[in-house]
Amino acid sequence: MTTDTPARTPDTERLNALLGRMVGDLGAIASGALVLLGDHLGFYAAMRDGTRMSSLELARRTDTHERYVREWLSAQAAAGYVTYDEDANVFFLDPEQAAVFADENGPASMAGAFEVLASLWLDEPKVAEAFRSGRGVPWHDHSRCLFRGTERFFRPGYNANLVSTWLPALDGVVAKLERGATVADVGCGHGSSTIVMARAFPKSTFVGFDYHPESIEAAREAARDMGVAANTRFEVSDARSYRGRYDLVTFFDCLHDMGDPVGAAAHVRESLAPDGTWMIVEPYAQDRLRDNLNPVGRIYYAASTMICTPCSLSQDVGLGLGAQAGELRLRQVVTAGGFGRMRRAAETPFNLVLEARA
Repeated sequence: MTTDTPARTPDTERLNALLGRMVGDLGAIASGALVLLGDHLGFYAAMRDGTRMSSLELARRTDTHERYVREWLSAQAAAGYVTYDEDANVFFLDPEQAAVFADENGPASMAGAFEVLASLWLDEPKVAEAFRSGRGVPWHDHSRCLFRGTERFFRPGYNANLVSTWLPALDGVVAKLERGATVADVGCGHGSSTIVMARAFPKSTFVGFDYHPESIEAAREAARDMGVAANTRFEVSDARSYRGRYDLVTFFDCLHDMGDPVGAAAHVRESLAPDGTWMIVEPYAQDRLRDNLNPVGRIYYAASTMICTPCSLSQDVGLGLGAQAGELRLRQVVTAGGFGRMRRAAETPFNLVLEARA
């Protein structure tokens, strides 16, 4: 027996408003591919100094074909990512556009985010299968652009905040680092967080841990390039088995990806020296879903659906915190791991910075 579903008539005004938002969303999605293209071909780097140039001049600078470059520039101008001077028929990056697309280490750099989002599309078939099976998708099974993009996306925030704001917000930690402390940076990825701290505190020793061998190799190379190999080392290990005893343990944007974050917390507790500190940096989130229904939450929930939750569900326990767990849920995890105190030490529009102590 079947039951016909009553026809529903959409409200014309609300439908048009939704379609208008869809046009904007589709334009953003299409422009994202062109951002990747321009980043990989060196177009933004060639325009970084603000020089006004024709498509032919940009093509010559980058050893590319003018007709393709002309179309790319036109699309970027339509997106507002490049500025067009109609009178002179030239294109250029204004200072704000250069800060976002061409200043790799600046606090406003966003080019890396587009590499992260590219992995969402590339890996959609794997995630779709995970939805059916419930088995998850481990980090190492994602496309390589995710690993590089994650480092590029988070590095500007670490450069801008880690030494100047986040570490000073922790009780007594900077003084220890200045005297010489031992630090474990767990889930370090390509090592940008480890390297930022190592450069700022040369008397301290930093050990970066990550279960992903390819990322550890990239971190070692970056440490050599940045001149901090003397006080850093990188080892392949997961969050529940790394060795050593440390004055400070840091987790940057990785606790929610772990299958067993409570087990990871318990191991941190065991690895801390007396009066040691655990710093946990997580994506910014409120505790209630309705309070995360905003532009930042939109990005984080999408990434959590395609990357973070599948990563956690691919591991044993598979708690699946997700990238929008919120402080209350994180506190439950930290407390269950054996910590008696946790507080919010700092925050940005994208980050929660938590301090846990025994």
